[in-house]
Amino acid sequence: MKCAWPCLKSLETTMSIPPIESSKVSDVALGLDDFPVLAPTDLLKTALEQMTAKRLGIVCIVDENGVLQGVFTDGDIRRHLLSVQRPFSAFFADDVIDHAELDPTTVQGDASLDEALDLMGHSRIWDLPVVDGRGHLIGLLHLHPLVNALRQPESRA
Repeated sequence: MKCAWPCLKSLETTMSIPPIESSKVSDVALGLDDFPVLAPTDLLKTALEQMTAKRLGIVCIVDENGVLQGVFTDGDIRRHLLSVQRPFSAFFADDVIDHAELDPTTVQGDASLDEALDLMGHSRIWDLPVVDGRGHLIGLLHLHPLVNALRQPESRA
């Protein structure tokens, strides 16, 4: 698969850093405490507050067992605000799952950064939920830490 982020792929040759194929998603993924994780019945208002507090444009939604049920992004906010003809106060009282993407693109923690980078580029997303083999959310790969890892090879050593 051709990388959709050619500027990042070229970093490994121009900076003489180890190839990203040998680094794993789990090496640079954010931990569960570092990004918003909510239950399906949490209010949309809570999702927006958490996104603001954590300074990320995504909320991962998990069931009581920690299995990823969906994601809600700042793009979803824009799309739903334009399509829902209701007062804002009513919109904010909805369950977050009602406006979430229920089949999000995900990656496993043992995948290479190269695979994840290609997946993010082809899907045109900045955030990629990291799951285990049973669908449990174990982290989030955000584009900024990924770029930092590519720029600072010692952080991947």
